Order: sequence, then C-alpha cells, then structure tokens
Amino acid sequence: MEKRKAVASLANSLNNLDLNSRSNPKPQIPQTQSSRRQLERTKSPPSLQSLCLGVVGKHLEDIIPDLAEIAINFPPDVKMALVAIARRRMLLDDDVIVSLADHTWKIVDLSASDVSDFGLAKVAEICTSLGAVDISRCDKITTSGVSELVEHCLSLETLRCGGSPRSDHTARRCLDIFKPKLNDVEGDSWEELNTEEIANGAQSLRWLVWPKIDKNSLEGFSTECPRIIVNPNPSPFGFRGTQVPREALPDIQLDDSIVKDLDPKTWAVRGFTLKAMPPSLSSHTELSVAEKFRLAFVERDTQLAPKRAKNARQHQRRAEREWVMTDTTAKAVALASRASRSVHSWN
Repeated sequence: MEKRKAVASLANSLNNLDLNSRSNPKPQIPQTQSSRRQLERTKSPPSLQSLCLGVVGKHLEDIIPDLAEIAINFPPDVKMALVAIARRRMLLDDDVIVSLADHTWKIVDLSASDVSDFGLAKVAEICTSLGAVDISRCDKITTSGVSELVEHCLSLETLRCGGSPRSDHTARRCLDIFKPKLNDVEGDSWEELNTEEIANGAQSLRWLVWPKIDKNSLEGFSTECPRIIVNPNPSPFGFRGTQVPREALPDIQLDDSIVKDLDPKTWAVRGFTLKAMPPSLSSHTELSVAEKFRLAFVERDTQLAPKRAKNARQHQRRAEREWVMTDTTAKAVALASRASRSVHSWN
C-alpha cells in the first residue's frame, strides 16, 4: 500500500516538471551596471548643430580656401567652435582666424597654432571685447602682436603665454608691455593712482598664466606690478578677496566648454589628444582645519608682500630726500642739476 502511494507521488512530480520551458530566466544585472545603463539612457543625444559641426570639422581643410565667404552668416558660437576644431586639427593659421573672427567674442584660444603677429593684430582689431586670450606655444607671435592685443583689447583680464622656448622668450620681453606707464612720474607709487592717470600699458590685465616663468622675472614683475597675478592657484579662500576665474586656471583649456558637445572623432583624424586635467583643489571633499589655517596664512602673507615692498620703496625715497636736504654737497648737486635742466630747456 505504501509502495503504491510512493509510485503515485513520483509520477505526479514528474508530470509537474516542465523540461521544455521556453522562458529563460533573466540574468540578474549588478546594481552598478544597471545604474550605468540608466545614466546612458538619460543622456541627451547630440544636437543637430553639433552633428553638423562634426561633419564640417572632419572636412575642414577642404573649405578653408572659401571659408571667408562661407562663414559670413555663421553665428558667433559656430565660428568659435570651428576655431577650436581647427586648432585641434593643427589647421589654425592667420587665414582661418581672420575669416572666423567675430566682434562678440569674449575669449579666444590660439595656443599651439600657426597664428602670427598679423593674425593676432587682426583679431585684436575685430574682437575688442576680449577678456581672455591664450597665445601659449605660438612661436610666430612676437612682442609686436602682443602690443597690438594690449592696445586694442582694453577689457583683457587674462593672458596665457609661454610653453615653448620661443614663446617663453616673447613672454619675457612682453613684461615691460604689461606694466602700466604713468603720466605722473613724481608720485610715490602707481598703485595709488586712478586709471585715467595711466598713460599706456595693460590697464585691465589681472591674471598672467606663464607656467615656466623664471624666478628673476617673477620676482621683478611681482614687485613692480603687483596687481597682475602670475600663475594663480585655485584656493577656497580666493586670492586677495577675488575668486580666481576659470580662464586663469593653468590646468584647463579656454575652448574646452565650446567643444564639449562635439564628438572627439571630429579632430581625431590628426591625432590631437587633450591634456589630462588633474583634480583641482576645489574638487576635494573637505580640507582639514590645519590645512585651512595654513592656506589662510599663505594667502594673508601673499597679500601683504606687495604692501611691504611698496613701503620699503617709499622709505628709501624719503631717506634719499632727507639726505639731499640735510647734506650740503648733495643739495648743491641737486640744485646744479635743476639749473642745467632749465638752461637746456631755454636753449
């Protein structure tokens, strides 16, 4: 009896077993893979303009001879994107930048291109509202082109230069161009004067990015022109009460935001690769209290350094004046020099 019940139970179990099941169980996807796929699905597809710019960028060398006529009706952002593509494809020269220059531009990146003084001067004449310019590794640009840039672009606040031996040599010779010249040479220091009293020079320049500046040039320029900050470092406290702009950070490229929606294959035909950007100080989650105090001390000391140098120069000038007034020989020499100048002026 029990044997008969066991056989019936076994037969019932075999009947319920489905050996030809057509439905395959779905494999379990790890949580990380599912979230990644979900992010890929939510990412918006490229715009039609980005796709068109990608196609034009791949064949940019074919339209360069007629680019001046083709780009007349292009919007300013499209022209800027074409400049960024041309730079990455090593096609940016005077003809290309002059054909695409637009008066509404606020930034222009000419780094590592074949643009010369002629092209930079034309860009300065057309784009007078430029606030940030990158001419690093431009071996064909000399002090003549930089002088035109400073003269026409009165809103220029950030300049990136150097990066190659020739470009470093040009940047070193341009330091005197950046220093404002005073109409009132009798004053104690130009820092205390108004903008109207500055004859010429880089009136609005505040940030100079030159990674390979030599120590002597850096110390001399910082002492004589402290309002222009050389190679500013990102800091959570800002710099002298002013936040360092993105264009002045050394680890970014000016035109990165312009081509962020374009396919990198657009300029991959020439093997251009972007520099890897190391994580900046602002990307850290949290700074320790000791590190915050150290950074605050460094910032405070940096702020007071130009003032100490200015006070030292003022004390030196006052000591020289007092010495001239008290010493009989020095006073006689000073009066004789004034008399000789008056005689020459009458002649």
